[in-house]
Amino acid sequence: MVKRTVDILIERLEGRTPSLAVVLGSGLGPLASEVEDAVRIPYADLPDFPVSTVPGHAGEVVAGELSGRSVLMLAGRSHYYERGNPAAMAGALESLSGLGIKTLLLTNAAGSVHESMGPASVMLIEDHIALGPNPLIGRGGGEGFIDMSQAYDPEIRQTIGASAAKLGETIHKGVYCWFSGPSFETPAEIRMARHLGADAVGMSTVPEVILARFHGLRVGALSMITNLGAGMQAEPLSHEQTQRVAKQGSARLSAIIRQTVADLG
Repeated sequence: MVKRTVDILIERLEGRTPSLAVVLGSGLGPLASEVEDAVRIPYADLPDFPVSTVPGHAGEVVAGELSGRSVLMLAGRSHYYERGNPAAMAGALESLSGLGIKTLLLTNAAGSVHESMGPASVMLIEDHIALGPNPLIGRGGGEGFIDMSQAYDPEIRQTIGASAAKLGETIHKGVYCWFSGPSFETPAEIRMARHLGADAVGMSTVPEVILARFHGLRVGALSMITNLGAGMQAEPLSHEQTQRVAKQGSARLSAIIRQTVADLG
């Protein structure tokens, strides 16, 4: 289904054969500027890639070298709340698989449900709770019955933790709870998420993890904490705050990703 997109990627990558891809969340796009010998391909040039409508998501593929390894970065994503489609990233993820990507690192901006994990903290996602619709709905023949017991690859999680330790960076570990958005959660929903066992909440990533696992990709994921959940801070929640704090903490997360890319190699 995505042959045309894969063909365009192969042509535009000019011989680059990355096996690792990184998806950059809100406010985390600057990491793409660190890719050396970069080729940039707008999502608009790729038939099966979505065009994001959210500020802070550039909407381009950036391929080149990072930490001495060939990587492909997705600078921006499309969200369920933009068009009501949980499979908004399905074409992009299938294209990555068709291109030969084996490992996917996902990043996002998230809200914390614990005061001890405040803004500018980094959380390694160990598991998730999905409160939105599954992106595999509608696939016939039992295709969608995939095992999610180790959705976040244990080896990648271990590598990320070790990479952060090398840098002397504190990294939290926890469960990410996916809400549909685009409105922020209510204080009651934050209390519910905490009661369910969540440590952070957000509006992305989970559909991509499900789609990536469907295509056999190994997955690791990190959250940049940009705020405390509703009812836990005086400042009203806003996307402006999300972008602002994500940019403030992006240097820490970028360093962890760079080291992780090197150590995964």
